[in-house]
Amino acid sequence: MSIIGQSVKRVDAVGKVTGKTLYPGDITMPGQAYMKILFAQRPHAIIRRLDTSKAEKMEGVIAVFTAKDVPVNEYGLIMPDQPVLCGPGSSKPYADRVRFVGDQVALVVAETEEIAAAARDLIEVDYEDLPVVTGPLVAMESSAELLHPDRGSNVFCHYRIRKGDVDEAFARADLIVEGEYNTPAQEHAYLQPEAGLSYIDEERRITIQVAGQWTHEDQEQVAHSLGLPRDQIRVIYPAIGGAFGGREDMSVQIVLALAVWRLHQRGIHRPVKIIWSREESIIGHHKRHPYVLRARWGATKEGRVIAAEMQVIADGGAYAYTSTKVLGNATLMCTGPYEIPNVKVDSYAVYTNNVPGGAFRGFGGPQGAFAAESQMNRLAEALHMDPVEFRIRNVLREGSLLSVGTPLPPGVSIPQVVEACARAAGWQQTALGWQRSREKEDTDTTNPAIKHGVGFSCAFKNVGFSFGAPEQCRATIELHGETEIECVVLHHAGADVGQGAHTVFAQMAAEAVGVPVEKVQLVVSDTAQTGDSGSASASRMTFMAGNAIRGAAEIAL
Repeated sequence: MSIIGQSVKRVDAVGKVTGKTLYPGDITMPGQAYMKILFAQRPHAIIRRLDTSKAEKMEGVIAVFTAKDVPVNEYGLIMPDQPVLCGPGSSKPYADRVRFVGDQVALVVAETEEIAAAARDLIEVDYEDLPVVTGPLVAMESSAELLHPDRGSNVFCHYRIRKGDVDEAFARADLIVEGEYNTPAQEHAYLQPEAGLSYIDEERRITIQVAGQWTHEDQEQVAHSLGLPRDQIRVIYPAIGGAFGGREDMSVQIVLALAVWRLHQRGIHRPVKIIWSREESIIGHHKRHPYVLRARWGATKEGRVIAAEMQVIADGGAYAYTSTKVLGNATLMCTGPYEIPNVKVDSYAVYTNNVPGGAFRGFGGPQGAFAAESQMNRLAEALHMDPVEFRIRNVLREGSLLSVGTPLPPGVSIPQVVEACARAAGWQQTALGWQRSREKEDTDTTNPAIKHGVGFSCAFKNVGFSFGAPEQCRATIELHGETEIECVVLHHAGADVGQGAHTVFAQMAAEAVGVPVEKVQLVVSDTAQTGDSGSASASRMTFMAGNAIRGAAEIAL
């Protein structure tokens, strides 16, 4: 039986094209209340006074929650440096500060969304504005305002690579090229803004139906902030309208849990729903990190890169989010997929008053690759060497040492990929090396002002969590039937954010057990019914889930 590699009908196809599939914003429950969030709307300030009395007295308002209502007023995927709600009354030091426009200050729960929004606007806040730290270079200055005074520095991560002797290598290089490269922030712009519904389930668990990328990590962070055991928190992912890394960190998960929990304690047993507007989504969730990359590379006239010195500076924004791991990828990839014998890298993640930086497709790799490939192009041009030929002379091969001194295992295919792509783009291998005819690049016959050209670049990226992050992925398989397998039930937490993961899970389970894919039933993305699968990110889910499913199938059989 060969189900892997076949084109099968996606398990969610009919529901999505007919509109029957429910996304978090589509889910309703009887008696549900509605929540709105008061955002800081200013980049850096201390909250001196927070008065919610007018909002609480408004007809139709059920409750207003502030920092004093959060038992453990902190969270963070890498480090817990962000308050759930900013303002007075919190036990967390400096939680009375807002550090970017999307910091959350208060929650209003009401009978309707309109009432909640109107009451939110009645909340009075007195701010004492602080100096705004606008970028990472300013933030690194000794005189810069500290965003987190208890940390002593705006630099919250610094990685170093030292391989060989760059000074000696630069001294004997025939050519040295220096450059500074700046990459911008980027919005994920997924189709479905943040939304969710929370309630107390039949086993008295705080339950949140929300879109995310890692159910069990969401569960852990909610439990930590509420000071509750993890088994009292249940996270369920319905259909997810895109992610691209933008749902790795918290948005509405904790505040939904907080609201329904506090209402329950007051004897109010009602679900709570929230839907962010696009504007709220844009200020409320992280972006791709802006980077400053300063490069100094040296090469010989024979076309070998012998030295690379890099300074890599990431704008982490107001809180850490996944900056340290994103920076790790950029640190590894800022010297490209090339074997360079002498490397010096210093990379930094820095707090600023910008919207936090976090996971986005490529996870630091694109920023590093942009600088590395720009340097390679400039070196090739200065050496009057074809860019493909220059890359082939330097690309990583089996046994090559990475910048961190790690030898590459068997199976490295970068040279073959470069050559295949070069041929497809019109390059040919000649007696003088790789070259491409430029005859077709001169002009557009219909418009002489339009010029044509072909660029070439190459990069590599991790599959799975990188830079030492621990990996795991769990799957459970149930086999049902008497004389033959009649049904296979797969329990797996992996998020399907639109990439078709759940269909692939079903295919892999069918292949591993040896049944048609129609006999596979999925129980997915529910912490109460699945083990921890890790995140739907880092190009890892198919690889990790496939191995977990295969292992579970072997045990079940």
